Amino acid sequence: MPKRNDIHKIMILGAGPIVIGQACEFDYSGVQACKVLKEEGFETVLLNSNPATIMTDPDFAQHTYIEPLTPEVVEKIISIEKPDALLPTLGGQTALNLAKDVAERGILEKYNVHLLGASLTTIQKAEDRHQFKTAMEKIGLKVPKSETISSWEEAKSGICDIGFPVILRPSYTLGGHGGSIAYNIEEFEEACENALSASPVRQVLIEQSVLGWKEFELEVMRDQKDNVVIICSIENLDPMGIHTGDSITVAPAQTLTDKEYQKMRDAAKKIIREMGVETGGSNIQFAVHPKTGEQVVIEMNPRVSRSSALASKATGFPIAKIAAKLAIGYTLDEIQNDITKETPACFEPALDYVVTKIPRFTFEKFPKANDTLTTQMKSVGEAMAMGRTFKESLQKALCSLEINRRGFQKIVKADDPDPISCIEEHLKRPNQDRIWYIAEAFRYQMTLEHIRRLTQIDPWFLSQIEEILALESQIVQAKDVTPDLLKQAKAMGFSDYRLAELRGLKEEDIRTLRLEWKILPTYKTVDTCAAEFEAYTPYYYSSYDQEDETHCHSREGGNLPKKKIMILGGGPNRIGQGIEFDYCCVHASLSLKEAGFETIMVNCNPETVSTDYDISDKLYFEPLTVESILSICDTEKPEGVIVQFGGQTPLKLCRALESHGIPIIGTSPASIHLAENREEFGALIQKLDLNQPKNGFAKTIEEAKSVATKIGYPVLVRPSYVLGGRAMEIVYNETSLIEFSKKAFQISEHDAPLLIDEFLQNAKEVDVEAICDGKDVFIGGVMEHIEEAGIHSGDSTCSLPPYTLTLEQIDLLKETTKKLAFALEVRGPMNVQYAFQDEKLYVLEVNPRASRTVPFASKATGVALAKIAALVMVGKTLKELGYTGEAKAKKISVKEVVFPFIRFPGCDVLLGPEMKSTGEVMGSDDTFAMAFAKAYMATGSKLPLKGTAFLSVKDSDKEPLYPLAKKLVQLGFSLMTTRGTHFFLQEKGIPSRKIKKVFEGRPHTVDALKNNEIDLVINTTFGEKEISDSYSIRRTSLLKNIPYFTVLSAARAGIDAIEHLQKNEIQVESLQKRLS
Repeated sequence: MPKRNDIHKIMILGAGPIVIGQACEFDYSGVQACKVLKEEGFETVLLNSNPATIMTDPDFAQHTYIEPLTPEVVEKIISIEKPDALLPTLGGQTALNLAKDVAERGILEKYNVHLLGASLTTIQKAEDRHQFKTAMEKIGLKVPKSETISSWEEAKSGICDIGFPVILRPSYTLGGHGGSIAYNIEEFEEACENALSASPVRQVLIEQSVLGWKEFELEVMRDQKDNVVIICSIENLDPMGIHTGDSITVAPAQTLTDKEYQKMRDAAKKIIREMGVETGGSNIQFAVHPKTGEQVVIEMNPRVSRSSALASKATGFPIAKIAAKLAIGYTLDEIQNDITKETPACFEPALDYVVTKIPRFTFEKFPKANDTLTTQMKSVGEAMAMGRTFKESLQKALCSLEINRRGFQKIVKADDPDPISCIEEHLKRPNQDRIWYIAEAFRYQMTLEHIRRLTQIDPWFLSQIEEILALESQIVQAKDVTPDLLKQAKAMGFSDYRLAELRGLKEEDIRTLRLEWKILPTYKTVDTCAAEFEAYTPYYYSSYDQEDETHCHSREGGNLPKKKIMILGGGPNRIGQGIEFDYCCVHASLSLKEAGFETIMVNCNPETVSTDYDISDKLYFEPLTVESILSICDTEKPEGVIVQFGGQTPLKLCRALESHGIPIIGTSPASIHLAENREEFGALIQKLDLNQPKNGFAKTIEEAKSVATKIGYPVLVRPSYVLGGRAMEIVYNETSLIEFSKKAFQISEHDAPLLIDEFLQNAKEVDVEAICDGKDVFIGGVMEHIEEAGIHSGDSTCSLPPYTLTLEQIDLLKETTKKLAFALEVRGPMNVQYAFQDEKLYVLEVNPRASRTVPFASKATGVALAKIAALVMVGKTLKELGYTGEAKAKKISVKEVVFPFIRFPGCDVLLGPEMKSTGEVMGSDDTFAMAFAKAYMATGSKLPLKGTAFLSVKDSDKEPLYPLAKKLVQLGFSLMTTRGTHFFLQEKGIPSRKIKKVFEGRPHTVDALKNNEIDLVINTTFGEKEISDSYSIRRTSLLKNIPYFTVLSAARAGIDAIEHLQKNEIQVESLQKRLS
């Protein structure tokens, strides 16, 4: 059928900030949709609050709104843009919930806007747990015994029929938020309260446990002619009871019999038809009993999902792109496969390789968090690898995680008094390290059946790991490494690093042997058709196989081959290194491609836009290790390799690559090292006559004590070469220093020293983005942090342009940045962090690479900083590109961040020098207050316009609190305060209601929070005991979604925002209009 001609303008809903359960896979799907709709001649309107996305670049949609994802904002945009249709199925659960909300409010009907991709009925049927269960029973499919409840009374009645253990699944949530497993009535009551609170419609499915069953997913697409295709089968290595986002997953499914698979396919077709999905894709999850083969349906997502991105990258089949085409009227048989250019999209992909995805966790950021994996997702990212066998892809995936484990390295401590008990504990309790403990179990001679009983993992997967361990033992025991043994090990996925470790050699020694014996990787094409048709897209993975397929795809410009530039991506998302760096990699690739270079992307993250096969000329889906990069360079022989856009991951490789003769372009590895080396950088700062906090470095605890004493407490302590403030802490005394240093030394790589700095109290922190070409420096943005120094820059709210700095201070920042850029011989991007204390400017650190604020600064000013920086790195000058001076912002933009605290019970929300945020949002307006209000709303919180504000602050904050308390009263708020704050304000003539602290008796502050008597919390604290005493206030505020501020500078901004919201209505404006 031809595309629809009754619609001309389509509005797309994005997914908002990166959160656990919803990451950059929805930027990938959104970008594909925008490109398709534009190519097909539709006018597109995009709403997304996340500035770090590629989809919010002004080139992708004609009208881009970086605004809060709320029904009110959607209605405002619809009234301005008057779209014919709304497409919500590519923006994750956020977009789906938002579309449901605006439809049920009558907004779509009011403006005659049609839903594309999934109807309101389909959304309700799939997301409403009761309706879904009824629909499955209607078509004769089994679901676990369950009840849908909306209150504790209903839950008590329902549990009598279902029994324990029971799984709780809240409706309309993402990443299993609010879900859990309860084994007794006490756990069940608490779990019900949490699940009901998490569901926006207060509906929860309480479901009979199928713990230990095998879990599978099918990616399915259907068109309006009723063509249905199964894109990919995915099997979870972990059994039911662990969220699929936290499971190791494998494609295609490995342990289903043909009969079981056909039964599952038939069920999936029935489901997608019954649910009414007729123009798009769905993800359907099944559980299979490991002994009887009985199948039950768990759930269905009537949208592009996290697994859809994985399936797209695993097969080469662009699910989001095809979904967008189906939404505008095409059928599967009319859409051509991009990769083969011969087969239609109704040909199901076939794989002649195995794909393994392993989740990436950051529990180290939340020391009090329970790392047991359950039905609520906790991972922040994932790595994917491909190989000819499961064993090969599994070991490559382990290498891709970047957690300093290049395979099945030992994890049980040599001095553990009871290693067997340690291993068994980690086998029966699902946790992030369980895969390594399985390997340890085999090393300690546990039987496969014993491991299966403890883990409930299918024996086939366990036997594969056992075979890896058997070869490991052979490698250790062999008298010499022979060519046959080495080739066998490489074919099984062993890294050079791991082989060297097993043989007591250096990684370089193994590489030398491989080269000498010509044991080299070949590169295979991801072609969607198991090599049955020719593939035109150069999308590769490595294997130790016979045939190399890279020669099929040489790209030439005119008669001469194009110069090749390789870009190293950022690897799996984690806190401190996420979508912002992928944004920079994509921009670099697009700009260099446009400039006539052949671009080669190397990355291992299936969620990203950078790993889309049509972003770069060639894509290598490989681990970001020295071994992998050198092998690709041996094949491609690039003119230059860019390491400055992917965060700390590629930066850590640059010196090793340079030592092998790989040409690193842009800022040299020597300059990158100088900026990281405390001693050398300190000497440079002195030479330039600049100020730096007093500092030193230490390689032992004794040295650390000496340096800290010399500087004077408090001091800021951190390991070298880390990102996101990993293991960075403000230390106030020697006891804390000793305790912290022990941990930090364990994290430092290659025996790098600890860095110890004077902590600047009551200082104002500033970030500056710049680009240098050796002759000129372009200032890309000056961003003032709202919180004072001491909170990691990635966790700080910031404003561009600065909202309190003087012109003289801004000029000083620019001049100092230029001095540093020239002194470090920067060629490309650069970020400098500064602090003003008592009008004195201090240089905190210089990063001669792209930083996480590049996307925000680019959206705020309209200048594509990463694109310009990439061109400078290949030799263009700023003058010839037309960028001298500085980027100017036409409005005030505020970047706000989002945190995953809700996922980690027991964690405090107080911020410090170690980064904990997962994503960011942006608000822009004519005033700082309104820009802040919009950014705050975009995080999913709502500032109250009336009610009661709770105030409890440390002594040093009491004086500055006075004007804020006064303003709150003027704005019509009642005040509730603890004793010290109450008496202070009383002396100033400001009335407040006194309430007890938690340890002073009942009723106390937490009682008032739980009773909905408080609408806003301002709580600052200092000292170990005080922080501990007030923890429950902050945690309860978080759980109740009550706005809270833990520093006065942020509270001041919040109160100003409330004042503006009381007087003014929020206005929206497209990015294109704002920048024009």
